Amino acid sequence: MTVLGVLARISTRYRWVVVIAWALLVLGALFGSKAYGGTFSNDLTLAGTDSQAAYDQLRSEFPELAGDGMQVLVHSNDANTPVTSVAIQSEVEVAVSTISDIAGVAAIRSPYNPQMPMVSEDGLTALVTIQFTERAKDIPAATIAATRNAFNTLQDAGVEVEFGGPATQTESGPSGSEMFGLLAAAVVLLLVFGSLFAMLVTLITALTALGIGIASISILASSVTIGTSGPIVAAMIGLGVGIDYALLIVTRHRDGMSRGLAPKDSIEIAMKTAGRSVLVAGLTVIIAILSLYVIGIPFVSSLGLASAIVVGAIMLAAVTLLPALLAIFGTKLDSVRVRKIGNRASAVPKGRGDISSGMDVRSGWRAWVSGVQKYRWIALFSGVMVLMILAVPLLSLRLGTADGGSQSAETTQRKAYDLIVDGFGAGWAGPLLVTADFGSNLTPEQLTAASMVLRTDLVDTAGVASVTPPRLGTNGTTVLYTVIPTTSPDAAETETLVHDLRESVLPMSAPNVVAHVGGATATSIDLADTLLAQLGWFVLLVVGLAFIVLLIEFKAPFIAAMAVIMNLFAVGAAYGPVVAVFQWGWWPADLLGVIAGPVESFVPVMLFAVLFGLSTDYTVFLLSRVKEELSRDGNTQAAVRNGLAATAKVILAAASVMVVVFGSFMLNDQRTVTMFGFGLAISIAVYTLVVMLLVIPAVLAIAGRAAWWKMR
Repeated sequence: MTVLGVLARISTRYRWVVVIAWALLVLGALFGSKAYGGTFSNDLTLAGTDSQAAYDQLRSEFPELAGDGMQVLVHSNDANTPVTSVAIQSEVEVAVSTISDIAGVAAIRSPYNPQMPMVSEDGLTALVTIQFTERAKDIPAATIAATRNAFNTLQDAGVEVEFGGPATQTESGPSGSEMFGLLAAAVVLLLVFGSLFAMLVTLITALTALGIGIASISILASSVTIGTSGPIVAAMIGLGVGIDYALLIVTRHRDGMSRGLAPKDSIEIAMKTAGRSVLVAGLTVIIAILSLYVIGIPFVSSLGLASAIVVGAIMLAAVTLLPALLAIFGTKLDSVRVRKIGNRASAVPKGRGDISSGMDVRSGWRAWVSGVQKYRWIALFSGVMVLMILAVPLLSLRLGTADGGSQSAETTQRKAYDLIVDGFGAGWAGPLLVTADFGSNLTPEQLTAASMVLRTDLVDTAGVASVTPPRLGTNGTTVLYTVIPTTSPDAAETETLVHDLRESVLPMSAPNVVAHVGGATATSIDLADTLLAQLGWFVLLVVGLAFIVLLIEFKAPFIAAMAVIMNLFAVGAAYGPVVAVFQWGWWPADLLGVIAGPVESFVPVMLFAVLFGLSTDYTVFLLSRVKEELSRDGNTQAAVRNGLAATAKVILAAASVMVVVFGSFMLNDQRTVTMFGFGLAISIAVYTLVVMLLVIPAVLAIAGRAAWWKMR
């Protein structure tokens, strides 16, 4: 008796106890989330980077600037009433005065300040800058609301007021994409099962675990910084994986029922076979995404932890809650049918565990595999060429953080960005903060002269639009400059400027000065550089751990190596389309409302971790069935044919659910979430259609019996 067999027996025997226990877990998790849930924030801590050193210096010597800021754009749409008119200027000044008295506001600068006026040349746009004492995640919602409300009078008068900057970031709430994905998945499940109850059991299991997982993430956010896209990414992965795993087990259970097994016996067999595959696949997903900790960036690793929590909850539900629900429905699982099937054999598979819809379909898949085996080298070459062609755009991958111009045109952040660019220049959307500690050996007069010389050198640097006068810190030796680039925050030229400042301008202009380049733009550049520097170790760790898990499962080195190599090809094939659409702006960028820009820095590593785990799911399910067939008669070629014929329909169905769920998240307003959903959907489709149905059968046909050689 295996552990899964014992769990199946316990869950079926005490079915109602198990269901009630899970219901109580859901209620407890929701209550805990409501009472102790934290907030989500995109705060970054990049230990050892130049931008982090600049931030630490800001916090020490310029404490009033250590918090996040907000940019308020006041725009007149009437050329005859510029923002410098008495009517508008007086109301702006009132708003500025009101905001200066709000608790949590460190400083606010009027656009009419004579020392540095911030009014566009056409006189139609004014820029108000607000500095808060706290980082975005720690700013009370009431403070943000009070700040916005100060401009209500202007808005009521027909003046456009938009808000941008880090302090305007909001937590990700439901966008409708989750519900669309759920409904689409329900339709696919109905088509696959043809049974209302089978569909409901699958969805109930997935949603129960997902609810507990998301609530747990909210509680975790009270002590760990988790990005605003964290809960959505976790929900995306959880919804797809949850439905996927439950579908595999339910299908195997229905297969046993169709062969005349009692429900409890069928459940036990399903758990020992499909349930084992689910645990191996889920474990691989968790190992892969937890490997993000090797990157050394808390923000990125916390996203992996959030997703791992959801996947863990889903694995637990699949081996406890699902068997209990199946036992409750018993023989009535297929009693409510929603499509007319000619006979039961076409609705619920028969035979030796075949998970397909009828003998004709199984024969069709056997014929397909026979053709692949016959022309194995052609099939292998064709499949690999497709994967390599899809991966070609990866060669021009550029990591970064898309600026406000990439956000939805309806958001106030995007409107604020457009007004800044049109009125003041793209660089104002992402200023650089340069700190310089001149040391204690200079007199005040010498410090002033030296700081002005450095400012002149900064102004003369290619790519710099302007530099503010030096501002002295509390220690009397550190100076702060705000450097405005000529290009937007996510432009390649801005990245070049940051590197030029660090590597040549500052060392040559002030060789004895401790200088750093910081700010949100510099931080995003450092994030990309840090991720690239650690990417190789991360990939090696994930591949190595996955190989070990597969080796333990199959005990065949060739099979384990083939699986991880195929996963690498599939990931590369997913990266290519992501670059083409989101970086180059190729179709369907317009359809998705995507503005071309750099690929979000942490998306490739997250995609790699998740895709490596998910693609292993189908590999394990297929090869486990091939292994079963091989143990019966020892014929490797027949085992591959029968194994694929038995699993092809359910694998395609599971992949369809994944693609639909992940694809639905492309409707989300967040560019990161859209990118993630697109990459996952493309990868699953490519892996299923190319790798599973073409490349793997070809490789196994070439290797023959040697593929299954086991270590002693």
